[in-house]
Amino acid sequence: MMCDYMDEYEKLLEKAKKNLPDVKKSSSRFEIPRAQIEYVGRQTVIKNFISIIKVLRRNPEHIAKFLSKELAAPATLKEQELSLLGKINSGIINRRIDEYTKEFVMCSECGKPDTSIEKENKIEILKCGACGARRAIRKI
Repeated sequence: MMCDYMDEYEKLLEKAKKNLPDVKKSSSRFEIPRAQIEYVGRQTVIKNFISIIKVLRRNPEHIAKFLSKELAAPATLKEQELSLLGKINSGIINRRIDEYTKEFVMCSECGKPDTSIEKENKIEILKCGACGARRAIRKI
């Protein structure tokens, strides 16, 4: 009698599994959108700058200043976009965004992006909300 219930349970379980929708799982809950660029005259415009900012959860001026210095190109922040003077390859921009993420977003201890930048006695500290780690970061 117990065996009959188990057989019935197994059949129902298989039926339920077949009816489940396919869910695509990402390897990481933290994915930075690749920069979508457009060339306007002598400028490179990052069209999806705001969506990148939302994922990184950082001040737009902070990232704009970083990109401006790293790419040696004056940057202008306009509404949803970031304009950089000069024609810059999207691969280079994406590499710089990845470098920014590693240095100013990801925790060096646990590797999670659950961090925030705080100021203590004129020193900027990257504080992790997941593991509690703290480390000084350079000024941009």
